[in-house]
Amino acid sequence: MAFAFGPFELDEAGRVVLCARQEVPLQPRVFDLLVYFVHHRGRVVSKDELLDAVWPDVTVTDNSLQRAVSALRAVLRKGGMEHAIRNLPGKGYRFSLEAESAQPLQAAEPQLGEATGAIGLARRAVAGQLWLQAASLFESAHEDGSLTADDLHDWALALQCLGKPAAAIPILVRAVSARAKAGDAAGAAADAITLSGLHFECGQAAVGKGWLARAEDWASGLNDPPTSALVLWMKSKLAAFDGDPEQALALADTAYTSVRHKDAIGIEAVSLAYRGFYRLCLGDTSGGLADQDHAAALALSSNTLDPIMAGLLYCNILWAARMFGDWARADQWTRGYQSFCSGSGMELTGSCQLHRSEVLGIRGSLSEALSRIQDALTRLTSDAPWSIGDANRVLGEIQAAIGNDDAALAAYDRAYALGWCPEPGRAMLLLARGEAEAAYASLERSLIGKTWWTLQRRGILLAHLALVAAHTHRNEQAESLIRELSGSPDRWPMPSIRALTNEAQAILALGRQDHDAALRHLHLARQLWSSIEGRVQAVRLRLQIARLQFERDDIRGAATEVHAARLIASEMGSRKLEADCIALERDIDWATGGRAVAGQRQQLRG
Repeated sequence: MAFAFGPFELDEAGRVVLCARQEVPLQPRVFDLLVYFVHHRGRVVSKDELLDAVWPDVTVTDNSLQRAVSALRAVLRKGGMEHAIRNLPGKGYRFSLEAESAQPLQAAEPQLGEATGAIGLARRAVAGQLWLQAASLFESAHEDGSLTADDLHDWALALQCLGKPAAAIPILVRAVSARAKAGDAAGAAADAITLSGLHFECGQAAVGKGWLARAEDWASGLNDPPTSALVLWMKSKLAAFDGDPEQALALADTAYTSVRHKDAIGIEAVSLAYRGFYRLCLGDTSGGLADQDHAAALALSSNTLDPIMAGLLYCNILWAARMFGDWARADQWTRGYQSFCSGSGMELTGSCQLHRSEVLGIRGSLSEALSRIQDALTRLTSDAPWSIGDANRVLGEIQAAIGNDDAALAAYDRAYALGWCPEPGRAMLLLARGEAEAAYASLERSLIGKTWWTLQRRGILLAHLALVAAHTHRNEQAESLIRELSGSPDRWPMPSIRALTNEAQAILALGRQDHDAALRHLHLARQLWSSIEGRVQAVRLRLQIARLQFERDDIRGAATEVHAARLIASEMGSRKLEADCIALERDIDWATGGRAVAGQRQQLRG
């Protein structure tokens, strides 16, 4: 049974608690305690009764109950309801609410002609985007066989919005079967496309291709542009998956033009966003960004997109921003997507947590980034196992930023073992450890071939290769790469790429003993990272600037830079960068102290 009280929703069967439509993690005993309180709300429950109910056949002390009650109050505090549990000394506890009671989910009186009972409640829950309620109610209503194809579709939608795509698959299979029997080819094709996408996400490409073929067969007998566009869009994803971005672009373009201005906003926006993504992969940066911005505007101007279609659009744009090193854009879209999920009652998926954790890592929110990526790795096992390698790559970058080098290398190795390129993070860690040649070889390997990964990240990989080439005295190659990247501002406008090319130019200038040019390029690189709040890289560059200033006897300038760097490193929780700051501060203090002693000795001799 499902209950609602205040901002909380409790799904007893699914063992899920939501607060303001966001899932709240609860330990099993704490969840059981809440369920017991809700069922026995309004009356005093003794400690012995609670111990017997929550810890049956287990001998525990009152301390266990007190800890569980404390933990439950902490959860209720998130919704301003910590006082719902009242301690009555010598008697026990009472769970009560001043103005409202926890009641089984109800809905408004049905209108004439509306279904009643669980099915009617479920349909109204879907209309209100109350996905937990909808899923629970459909579950309770399905046994009598009265669910329609639309009900099955909505049930699967609710499960997807709750972050349970695997559970949605068998429900969608039933929906496809029901639509096919009813002669609804367009509906069957649309649900088959959804099944195709879910299976691809689960790493079951062969099954996904089978459902795509089934959808294409249904669509071929229709004169329905939106259905045909859905098939073309999914085929474009398959072409990209198979390493053919030109074909992917052509299919997405055909999908978009076939439904443009034809009152099919969902597929129009998504196919346009994917067209932009493929254009980005093929080097048309301005055209790709324009497509994605247009797609976002289409989606935001419509109230008809279902959460899953809108989520696909957001996710595609966010993925592109991450892959191309456009961190300012990535941060904007992750925040936008979180807001969208909150507003539509959707649970953040493992992929969403992966995207957000990488952005947080770049911005220096390392503790939160680590927590999110660990959560993502847990969820991705069922959500999208194909991206576990990418999650390990991001985990490596976060661990490296914190200073856990061994853990970072282990994560990078797992990413590589899972078929994912761990660059450029692994190469940068090797460079920092003094293994510059190994870093260069790793980056060179990452650019071999024409996989979708290489095409997406080519700019950011080339920029890192330019930096490592400069460090390994491959000056001609470094200069050539810098010219390629700097000479194509329309293709590579991202501040992160411009920052890396400036840093490479600084290393080349140092090789020529041109310290003024080196400092100028380092300052530009630091400013570019700061402009997109790339705090980890900004601190690293501040330290480089401080070292160079120190070597040139600009003690005051060096002290200013290292002080700023240490403040930020400490705030981020980067032990490695903070230790580097402390070591440089000691060198500065020793040098200034030594000079003061030498000056005093000179005065005495005089």
